[in-house]
Amino acid sequence: MKHIVAGIVAHVDAGKTTLSEALLYQSGALRQLGRVDNGDAFLDPDDLEKQRGITIFSHQASLQHGDLQLTLLDTPGHVDFAAQTEQVLSVLDYAILVVSATDGIQGYTRTLWRLLQHYEVPTFIFVNKMDADTANREQVLAQLQQVFSPGCLAFNDAETADGDIPAAVYEDLAMQDDTVLEDFLESGTVADDTVRQMIQARQVFPCYFGAALKLDGIESLLAGLDQWTKATTYPTTFGAKVFKISHDDKGERLTWLRLTGGVLANKDLILDDQKVNQLRVYDGAKFAISPKVVAGEVCAIPNLTGTHPGQGLGDQAAARTPEIQPVLNYTLDLKGNDLHKCLTILRQLEDEDPQLHVTWSSHLQEIRVQIMGSVQLEIFQQILRERFNLDVDFGAGSILYKETLTQAVEGVGHFEPLRHYAEVHLLMQPMPRGSGVSFAADCDLEILGKNWQHQVLTSLRAKEHLGVLTGAPLTDVKITLVTGRASIVHSVGGDFREATWRAVRQGLMMAQTQGHAELLEPWYRFRLEVGQDQVGRAMTDIQRMQGSFETPAATPTAAGMTVLTGTAPVSEMQDYVQEVNAYTHGQGQLECLIDGYRPCHNADAVIATADYDPVGDLDNTPGSVFCAHGAGYPVHWDDVPGMAHVDYVYSADELAKLTAADQK
Repeated sequence: MKHIVAGIVAHVDAGKTTLSEALLYQSGALRQLGRVDNGDAFLDPDDLEKQRGITIFSHQASLQHGDLQLTLLDTPGHVDFAAQTEQVLSVLDYAILVVSATDGIQGYTRTLWRLLQHYEVPTFIFVNKMDADTANREQVLAQLQQVFSPGCLAFNDAETADGDIPAAVYEDLAMQDDTVLEDFLESGTVADDTVRQMIQARQVFPCYFGAALKLDGIESLLAGLDQWTKATTYPTTFGAKVFKISHDDKGERLTWLRLTGGVLANKDLILDDQKVNQLRVYDGAKFAISPKVVAGEVCAIPNLTGTHPGQGLGDQAAARTPEIQPVLNYTLDLKGNDLHKCLTILRQLEDEDPQLHVTWSSHLQEIRVQIMGSVQLEIFQQILRERFNLDVDFGAGSILYKETLTQAVEGVGHFEPLRHYAEVHLLMQPMPRGSGVSFAADCDLEILGKNWQHQVLTSLRAKEHLGVLTGAPLTDVKITLVTGRASIVHSVGGDFREATWRAVRQGLMMAQTQGHAELLEPWYRFRLEVGQDQVGRAMTDIQRMQGSFETPAATPTAAGMTVLTGTAPVSEMQDYVQEVNAYTHGQGQLECLIDGYRPCHNADAVIATADYDPVGDLDNTPGSVFCAHGAGYPVHWDDVPGMAHVDYVYSADELAKLTAADQK
């Protein structure tokens, strides 16, 4: 029997959970068809989900249809929980993207499509709500082909048997590949295996039309999944990818993973010689204990430590850096609660959702969390109250800025109090937007031994590095160990940690002095729909917010509205939806999606407001410690180059050439 893991993804209210229920019911996995509005949906078992009527957490279910054994992973549909959806994408064989026939391709649907492209997930599309009076099959299909891919093809109609492809579609299908087209012109058809390969290669995206609430089109979709998916061939050596961390109702920590190779049995050793004490295979809120799981299967293991989403185990490499990142920062108001208790609880929630990024600032004496938006913040507060009996408030949200470099710089850190010694030189280079921070070593082992180089790289990964303009997180920078020095007698691992962290900060201070430090801010990509008589007002507003827009379509929408698309800073546009509702009298619609980070449009003002003192931040000091006459003494960061024991590796001209090469 063929085993496939598929995830259902969609814009909120497109009918994603309703489709999950329909698939489970149609296949016989459920005896009764649940409904979101009734609060009895099988894949929304959490009380919060029942109260809100939306999926907040990813859930697992299983069904069988014909020769297909399908593990179904339902995902959140609201944009505020996109990070949880992204975690699931990396372990999917296929995705089922649900599109509402009445709303077409919405803003978050475009983000999901981009993520599916990023993770190279073969995708089936289910166009839901075709029973609505305004649903237009040809119009939706044309939009899918125009916005997503010409390979979006209708795989079901009223005349064609379930699992077959309408005869008229074969020519369009063959047009997606030149080699397939040549064969089609000779034979007049396309082989089934070729169709499966084209779907798996994301050249073709089967589209099914129906109404999940009425079970219309469900059998056709199930038959299509059975007919047109391919089972994956796995290696025999053990490998697994962690995609989720959660806690059950007894408080046990669960590590969710998918096996990508070999077999995992109960009592096997895994990750740092921890023993697997139980293998749970979930179906909704319930689970069965299995003696073993094999490659391709999904399971949850209780009480493992040191695991995190995206982690690779065994022969499996780690997942890519997540595309979805929070852009809003909120300060926690403890309301008299114990600080240690609050931090412990928040660390547990951060363990489940790493994108929360809980931070404690000893400098400011405050706890901060990073959130995607207002809905996630409301849910977060509700979880704290109901699950942990913790009542807290949050201050006004602030923009999560980041910092980067515009030119390469060499930073040096020296740590030499009495009977300790380490010196580290780091090359810090600007990298493409969205690449995050990466680390490497390019240092001769004869200059600095393997153990000391390992200590440097470990220290670089051990903390989040902050910029020196506002103290915002550093991003889009590659940090490479290029040289250093140790003492045979006095060096220990902690010396290199101190020297490494100081080298990062010293390099950033050098970059700031030279004008090569840059503040970044998050930007929205927006879609604004307003009446034709309100377009001028909308354009003026966008320009006022330092945004830009594309030329509006010559033909307005069917409802007589005009659509503006473009980009604008989050800091300027985050509250604009209220203005749109006011001047359009509730008829306008604004959809905003994070479009990455760009240079801050008002950097001077933000830096002045932050009033950050990088030298006074004692947790991130840029100065070094040298030793003379039997005693250590501090050296200001700008005096370190002249006192370093190892010569600088790069001249100013060489750093400029490195920067030009990186940008090219």
